[in-house]
Amino acid sequence: MKILVLDGVKEAGVAALRRPGWQVEVISERWSEAELISRIGDYDALIVRSATKVTAPVIEAARSLKVIGRAGVGVDNIDLEAATRRGIVVVNAPDGNTIAAAEHSLALMLALARNIPQGDAGLKQGRWERKHLVGVELKQKTLGILGLGRIGSAVARRAQAFDMICLGYDPYISAEQADRLGVELVPLKTLLERSDFLTIHMPLTNDTRHLLDAKALALMKPGVRIINVARGGLIDEAALAEALKTGRIAGAAVDVFEEEPAISSPLLDCPNVVLTPHLGASTEEAQLHVAVDVAEAIANFLAGGLPNNAVNMATIAPEIMEKLAPYVELAEKLGSFLAQMAGGIGRLRVTYSGALVDLQTGPITTSVLKGLLERIVDDHVNLVNADYLAKRRGIKVETVHRGNGDDYHNRIGVEAETAEGLVTVAGSVFQPDSPRIVEINGYRVDAVPTGHMLVAPHQDRPGIIGKVGTLMGQAGINIATMQVGRKTQGGQAVMVLGTDAPLSPDLLDAICQIEGIQGAKQVVLAR
Repeated sequence: MKILVLDGVKEAGVAALRRPGWQVEVISERWSEAELISRIGDYDALIVRSATKVTAPVIEAARSLKVIGRAGVGVDNIDLEAATRRGIVVVNAPDGNTIAAAEHSLALMLALARNIPQGDAGLKQGRWERKHLVGVELKQKTLGILGLGRIGSAVARRAQAFDMICLGYDPYISAEQADRLGVELVPLKTLLERSDFLTIHMPLTNDTRHLLDAKALALMKPGVRIINVARGGLIDEAALAEALKTGRIAGAAVDVFEEEPAISSPLLDCPNVVLTPHLGASTEEAQLHVAVDVAEAIANFLAGGLPNNAVNMATIAPEIMEKLAPYVELAEKLGSFLAQMAGGIGRLRVTYSGALVDLQTGPITTSVLKGLLERIVDDHVNLVNADYLAKRRGIKVETVHRGNGDDYHNRIGVEAETAEGLVTVAGSVFQPDSPRIVEINGYRVDAVPTGHMLVAPHQDRPGIIGKVGTLMGQAGINIATMQVGRKTQGGQAVMVLGTDAPLSPDLLDAICQIEGIQGAKQVVLAR
């Protein structure tokens, strides 16, 4: 494995990557996009902080890249769509700088409330300006918290120690969860109207960019003070500067900017601001923690483990994934089976029943797509990009959870809507190492999903199976297993043969010519 570490990530943190046979290259100077494009080709993993921009051209040039690690929380310097499209896992270190960012938020809030930077600067310039630097107390002030994730929650707990009243806006948490934090969950408009202080702890997305624009700032209580230690771009800096100059906003403390280094921000000309150069995660402890966390996540993934803290795929706890593993393996084979049985798939319905309804089935559904797409697309397909590639091909996916297991302790049913009609297959795991295909197009079977298989719908009448066996014998193909599923005697049936070798196109064509055989297909599944 070749691993590239940029942006001054702590050396002590990358110790987890120094394994026998692994080559770790730590670069202290900053590489330009062009240089990174020219040199990224053979690396299996890349670790960056915030300085390096991992753009789509960089990702396209990365022939061997499997994982990108961000030693920090935000990943806006990494093109997630390009990475996902290529099947590259992106991991971050969401816990490592939580305390540092929360403490910096409180530090800026106190500095803003008590005019500490202005007092320090004036005294050093020989001025004793007590009258002009009267501040406000935090006690019983209303603090609005935009985003109640790890950092926002940590800020709430610390603000309550100052006897502040905490309001929160976060569309992704419940009122019960906010209540446990001691935070009143309110709509955004209410939070803006009631806050004496406002602190932001949200990611920068298309939906949150300029969340605090001129219109939002106009809703806020006159004299409010704003703190941003999250992401530049969440606040419209020009609008904030104007509101600060008019005095509607009493003050702002900003650690992150729309463009960094922030040498031309309109906030630089405002006297009632406290500005720091993106120091939210800049503690010795945080830098070590994020480096260790991301390095351990990458090492675990490259060694064949789960991608902990992945931001472009669902992260499943190891103990949960251990339970899911047999079903994930079966699901991939069911997807591959369908791809070889029918073409032109436009819609999939994956139905879970029995014990599976209580499990986290997202990775199982993604595995169905992986098995399906590996047979029909040229792209490298894995659990990272399977959902993306399915959407790109217009395949709609529906999942259904049903309590009844249909005589099976667990069952995965997959229904494909194709140009030829519905094609279905279902499977069950009898033991962790004993998966089975238990149904094909409504016919019950008990087939081991591995190796070479002949699937032959036919009329249920004497002699057909014998004719197939005769042709197999003449071609020197040994039949390892055989299953026949039917609903009524003399009606339609399906024959599933496991063979020790692949069938030639001529042999498959000859089988299809047997009277009563209705379109035999050869399916090859991984062993």
